Amino acid sequence: MSRSDLVRPQLADTHFNRARASLRQLLNRYGRQGRSRSSTELQAALKPRLDQLAGALDKLNGYLVRVAVFGLVSRGKSAVLNALIGQKVLPTGPIHGVTQWPRSVFWSLETAMGKAVIELIDTPGLDEVDGQARADMAREIAEQADLILFVIAGDMTRTEYQALHDLLAAHKPLIVVFNKTDLYPNRDRTVIFQQLRERLNSGHLSRPDPNLTLEDIVLVAAEPAPMEVRVEWPDGRVTQEWEAPPAQITPLTQRLLAILNREGKSLLALNAMRQAELTEAAIAQTIVAQRDADAEQLIWAFAKWKGLAVALNPIAVLDIAGGAIADLAMIRALARLYGLPMTRYEAGKLLNAIVWSGGRLVLGEFASNIVLGAGKSGAAVASLWDGGSSLAAYGTAAAAQAAIAGYGSYQVGKAAQIYLEQGCSWGPQGASTVLQDILNQVDADTVIARLKSDIQAATHGQPVRPSEQP
Repeated sequence: MSRSDLVRPQLADTHFNRARASLRQLLNRYGRQGRSRSSTELQAALKPRLDQLAGALDKLNGYLVRVAVFGLVSRGKSAVLNALIGQKVLPTGPIHGVTQWPRSVFWSLETAMGKAVIELIDTPGLDEVDGQARADMAREIAEQADLILFVIAGDMTRTEYQALHDLLAAHKPLIVVFNKTDLYPNRDRTVIFQQLRERLNSGHLSRPDPNLTLEDIVLVAAEPAPMEVRVEWPDGRVTQEWEAPPAQITPLTQRLLAILNREGKSLLALNAMRQAELTEAAIAQTIVAQRDADAEQLIWAFAKWKGLAVALNPIAVLDIAGGAIADLAMIRALARLYGLPMTRYEAGKLLNAIVWSGGRLVLGEFASNIVLGAGKSGAAVASLWDGGSSLAAYGTAAAAQAAIAGYGSYQVGKAAQIYLEQGCSWGPQGASTVLQDILNQVDADTVIARLKSDIQAATHGQPVRPSEQP
């Protein structure tokens, strides 16, 4: 056994445990908001989001893997699930649209990481649900899934290609299951793959997707057509009877096991953190909206006091240090207002990120502190000898410096609000931090690695975390 074979399970366990710790941290933090003196309206608004986080934690604790199955009518989606489970628990039949609404069945699968509970979600045929309703259903279920199966059976239609393309946009591992291969004995997996790639990359669809590989296509016969067999009886009679061959589902089972064995826990952790990141942002935005007026007053108060302190301080070198201390205090006060605990160190990192991203504004305040502060200090010293004229100069420099410092502090406060809307996701156990670490640490040839660029692009444009600098 190679060293990488030993390291990989340890890394997956690390991802899994960090995700659970992150969810517990979020529940503790925002749970206090729900139990605090917050308004009844805020508590009611937070409860569904807290339930989502609790559900995500329960899912990890139970090692529950959600596998959603999509396809058009009569492609054998229910039959594929029955074959995986090994018993007929979902109805199948020749009539179109046997499955009328999404249904879940559970399947226990022994993996290298332990026993996993697989929730198999059977969905109606995508061509049975009208336009927007179909897209909404598929998107909602795909977002909840850890892995997607797309069942086809023969040459694909335009609707199937578009549906497959839309599901790939969910950035979840996807397996194309070519069912009913007993009716197409000459079909070859490589040929099917080439056809899929050519069509998906042909430009007919909105965006090519490079994430589908040959490994992601499996050929099965979930419910082979009955065959006529010759039966010889002890009394010499010979009869012809129809017999259903066993399901040919092993390729799909092996592909599922390959993914779960190698990166199952990392995949579950990744999806939990993607959900937690969105949920935390929604929670923080709700809190920010509820307390926006109080935050505005707090920012203005700090801006005025900072401007006044800078104006009255005669020692130029202290203006910069004092201004930074005032901004740190303001950031921590905002965090307390929003119920987001923040240490002085975390506030310092956040201020540092704002400084680097603030560019010209912060540079302008820094320059004014040097130039105007020096003039103010000189005027203060000169006033000891010539009185009135130097005091006037001091007042002019102090007023200008106070205005710039106050405005700079106000802008820092508004920038801090934007960061705080993302909750505390930048901490060591924050959802954003754990998510990025998972993406950066998985092996290059894993399914997650193939999805990395798309997942990062989906979250592009969020504020830089305090641990980051341009």
